[in-house]
Amino acid sequence: MKILVINGPNINMLGIREPEIYGRETYDDLIAYVKEEAKLLNTKVSFYQSNHEGDLVDKIQESYGKYDGIVINPAAYTHTSVALLDVVKAVGIPTVEVHISDPDSRDEFRKISYIRQACVETIKGKGFKGYIEAIEYLVKHHS
Repeated sequence: MKILVINGPNINMLGIREPEIYGRETYDDLIAYVKEEAKLLNTKVSFYQSNHEGDLVDKIQESYGKYDGIVINPAAYTHTSVALLDVVKAVGIPTVEVHISDPDSRDEFRKISYIRQACVETIKGKGFKGYIEAIEYLVKHHS
């Protein structure tokens, strides 16, 4: 199975950004961890991170016909982007929404997720392990 792992704005700042919420591990640590765990699942993973909504939309469009699943942490775009919702619907690739923290336990506006209605599953508040649970879900239900 081939899975694209997409991260939205500020995820590249892991380890620096609000470590009391996101921890001290870096984005490079996240990539290394997911790669290692994906090997154990015989799953190929590719990574993409952008702080720009249009870049994320373009990457999802480009994934059509190339990937069996998407794991996406849309970060702040979770709460604002109809464009991400629409592109996930358009490509029809099984997509799991992931959040390192639990947005439902934070600010009121973070309880809104536009992309969620196009996703097959949502995993939140499990740190980096949430990405692995998302991959496991896709392998189990969509391979």
